[in-house]
Amino acid sequence: MLRTPSFRRVLLSLLIAVVVAAPAWAADQVNEVRLYALDCGRAEFKDMGFFSDTGEYDGKPGALAVPCFLVRHAKGTLLWDAGLGDKLADNKDGVELAGGIRLRVPVTLAEQLKTLSLAATDVTHVAFSHFHFDHTGNANLFGASIWIINKAELNWALTSPTPFGADPSTFSAYTNVKTQMIEGDHDVFGDGSVKILKAPGHTPGHQVLEIKLRKAGTVILSGDLYHMRDNRKYRRIPAINFERA
Repeated sequence: MLRTPSFRRVLLSLLIAVVVAAPAWAADQVNEVRLYALDCGRAEFKDMGFFSDTGEYDGKPGALAVPCFLVRHAKGTLLWDAGLGDKLADNKDGVELAGGIRLRVPVTLAEQLKTLSLAATDVTHVAFSHFHFDHTGNANLFGASIWIINKAELNWALTSPTPFGADPSTFSAYTNVKTQMIEGDHDVFGDGSVKILKAPGHTPGHQVLEIKLRKAGTVILSGDLYHMRDNRKYRRIPAINFERA
C-alpha cells in the first residue's frame, strides 16, 4: 500500500497510460516490458498510529491506496499483488473493520483487466509482495495462472493462530494451481528484466519486484517495505511489522 494523495496522482497518470496503450495488447508479440498500475482499492484509517512504532502518527487519520501491477513481457503476463477482493465493490460505502479501518473498492480488478481486453485466464503468472489480505484479495480469481510463492511467506501465513493481516481464504486456490516455490531472489522470465527480490521484515517472506523498462529505467515495486515517504526518509518502522530488522 502506498500513501495518497501523492500516489493517487501517479496512479491516475499510469491508468491513463493503460487506456492509451490498450490497443497494443492485441499485438501477437510484445517486444519490450510494459508496466501497468491498477487501482485495487483504498484503505482509510481513523488512527494511523500502527504505521510507526515510535509514535509519529498516533491519533492521526489517513488513507492509503491499494495498488496492483500488471507486467507485460514477451514470455507472459505477471500480476504483482492482488489487492482487496472485488466483492468489496458491491458496497459503495465500503466495509468497516475493527479499529476504525474502512476498505473500499471503487472499481474491480476484473473490470480493469477487461478494459485491456484481458481476462484472468490471460494472466500467466501471479506473485505477491506478501500475504496480507490487502495484497491477496483477488488471488483466487487466477486459477489458471502459475503462482510464484515465497516458501517462508506461505508457511508464516498458514500458521495457527492466523497471523495479523493474513487471511488464508483469500489465497486458498494455491492448493489447486500450478505453483513455483521460491526461497530467495527469482528471475521471472529468465532474462533479468523482471526480478523478485527478497526483502523480509514487514513479513517473514516479504519481497519486492524489480522491473527494467526501456524508457523509465529500473523500477522497484516495494510492496509494504515503506507505507509512506516519511517512513523511508526517517527509517520509521510500522508496529505491525514481523520484525524491525
